[in-house]
Amino acid sequence: MRPIRFIFAIHNHQPVGNFGHVFEQAYQESYLPFLDVFEGYGKIKLALHTSGSLIEWLAEEHPEYLSRIAALVRQHRIEIIGGPFFEPILAMLPSRDRIGQIEMFSDWLKKRLGAEVAGLWIPERVWEQSYVRDLAEAGMSYTILDDSHLKFAGIKESALTRHYLTEDDGKTINVFPGSERLRYLIPFGQIEDVISYFSEISEKDFQAVLVHADDGEKFGSWPETYRHVYDDKWLHRFFDALSENSDWIITTTPSEAIASVPSLGKIYIPDGSYREMTEWVLEPDQQLEIDQLRGDMEHDSRWLIIKQFLHGGFWRNFKVRYPESDEMYCRMMNVSSRLYNAIEQGWSGADIDLARESLYRSQCNCGYWHGAFGGIYLPHLRNAVYRELIKSDRLIDVATDRLGSWVESQTADFNFDSKNEVRLTNDQLNLLVAPHLGGMMYELDIKSIAHNLLATLTRRPEAYHQKIAQRHQFEEAGNSRIIFKQEGLERRLQYDWYPRKSLIDLFYDFDADFDAVRQCRVGQHGEFVQREYDAVVRKKQGRVQILLSREAQAYGAAIRIDKGITLSEGSSVVEIAYRLSNLPKDYRIHFAVEMNFAGMPGGVENRYFHGSGGARGQRLGNLSTNLDLTGGTEIGLYDDWLGLDVRLKTSRATDFYAFPVETVSQSVEGFELVHQSVALQPHWRFIPDETGIWSVEMFLDLDTSIARQRDQNAHAFLKDAAKVLVGELN
Repeated sequence: MRPIRFIFAIHNHQPVGNFGHVFEQAYQESYLPFLDVFEGYGKIKLALHTSGSLIEWLAEEHPEYLSRIAALVRQHRIEIIGGPFFEPILAMLPSRDRIGQIEMFSDWLKKRLGAEVAGLWIPERVWEQSYVRDLAEAGMSYTILDDSHLKFAGIKESALTRHYLTEDDGKTINVFPGSERLRYLIPFGQIEDVISYFSEISEKDFQAVLVHADDGEKFGSWPETYRHVYDDKWLHRFFDALSENSDWIITTTPSEAIASVPSLGKIYIPDGSYREMTEWVLEPDQQLEIDQLRGDMEHDSRWLIIKQFLHGGFWRNFKVRYPESDEMYCRMMNVSSRLYNAIEQGWSGADIDLARESLYRSQCNCGYWHGAFGGIYLPHLRNAVYRELIKSDRLIDVATDRLGSWVESQTADFNFDSKNEVRLTNDQLNLLVAPHLGGMMYELDIKSIAHNLLATLTRRPEAYHQKIAQRHQFEEAGNSRIIFKQEGLERRLQYDWYPRKSLIDLFYDFDADFDAVRQCRVGQHGEFVQREYDAVVRKKQGRVQILLSREAQAYGAAIRIDKGITLSEGSSVVEIAYRLSNLPKDYRIHFAVEMNFAGMPGGVENRYFHGSGGARGQRLGNLSTNLDLTGGTEIGLYDDWLGLDVRLKTSRATDFYAFPVETVSQSVEGFELVHQSVALQPHWRFIPDETGIWSVEMFLDLDTSIARQRDQNAHAFLKDAAKVLVGELN
């Protein structure tokens, strides 16, 4: 048998913001047992990539694991693959951040593991040819992509047995094609089939290099894989087979392969990702069309030829499909620009370094897209993105001596849509308003707890909702079992016709039904939602205000809305004033203003609504409760975990609707209901008088005194503990 080289590359990752118990479970089920087995096979080599967010957790929680990895690096049994530190999609980063993340991670891996990093993992294998010059500048000499990337470049299946060279702007790196067949065979196929495939390739190319490059979590963490991989000893048997055939199957590392085997030449690779990712970015009807086409063609003899030219969408369009992804991206770009402007102005030091690290953390990819693994539907991942962005922004303030109480406004195209947005910010809060989108407030940051109350998600159709709605038909037709993590999900599919943000101006039927309101299927009588408002920014000593105005049809009349949003220095209160004019005399008006509050989960005892009077003792139910309250002037939402008390006070008697906004989404483990935000609608039914004018003032008080007191207590405890330790040492 002619020799063949095999690169066994493993990618381990947990996103920034994921729960600690998820890290620990993956460690116990995948990372640790894999290492336990691998160490026993002294002649087998491995290429290992561990994302920065995961490796930092390992350094903190299981440093012994990294010590074992470092020992294997010294023995030349493991080559460490680097990459951007916190696993961002490189396509969404400016060059300075691409290079900075890669260099930071290479330095970390050198110091902690003694690894000389020559190659990088491309997060989610989202590739754009323009990366090459940045990767080369960051010191990278190779990467691994899927073989489908090279097929789209016109490379035939028979020529996917070695690495290629690719170039941009005069810079080059090597690219290995990862085998799709091996991704499915390892560890889900028969070991004999893997060895047979190696044998088949060795007969065709006497210098062949085959690459398996895939998620390490499939070795134990994916559903039902632990029993298969470890209890049934699939991995042991695979390593046994490699050892028994080591005379012709040579396990190697990417750097060794480049040094030993010449490339197959130069190639330019189209922008893309793995097949599933390019399909998930498409609109739901397009995804269903591709599924139908695949089902119709899979037994056609021409399918193997056709499918190599079948390409889905472009990763960047996740920012189009999900405006919430675009909001995070644009905010991240704003913070990145602000940080590097400060650096160019000569600011430096520990706070700048920490601000850069928080910026890099915010770029972790998982919260920016959606598929079987993407996490835009997971609030804790979106919250983590904003937490790091807000922290970075605050650190830049500190680094540039922006201290004390202050307030300012800024008008610019913050979200790159050619329309200006307005930012009101002070030392406590940061809010963004889109005049051209109904004058809505789409971001509201509380700086003291680094939390964006408007990290919401709008309910929209997904291709897999068809399976949920027709669950029994799918299962009866012989399709795989559809797993519901909660029962009755087919009855929870709802879609929104406007974004779930704040200061959404709604005109309802006078006797609108609450259930119809919360299910977003009530009649609408105004032309204000997502329509353009005129905007004027006004400044006075210690205060800034944006005044938004629009005249449009409502109830058949030309009604005018003027709404003002005011922020004062040193204050955590957002002042909101509405004035409706040109109201038709004696007509029955039902006007509502929707606000949403994200990151305050429902169904938890210590997160609840409370009534007026400033006393949280008057509980009105947890934050999943449906409320239809009449005649009040105040309502509160309390979150003990955040240490946040949100209170809305009104200047006139007000009715309140409140209800949870929940999505039905897919995950690796099945379909699940996820609490996205609490929708609160103060609303008023009234008949205008002869003036045709109606007004109300509202005060949104974001009280974090409990969180601040906890921080002070924790700081005092640490100081006392330090004093005790110093005393003991002396």
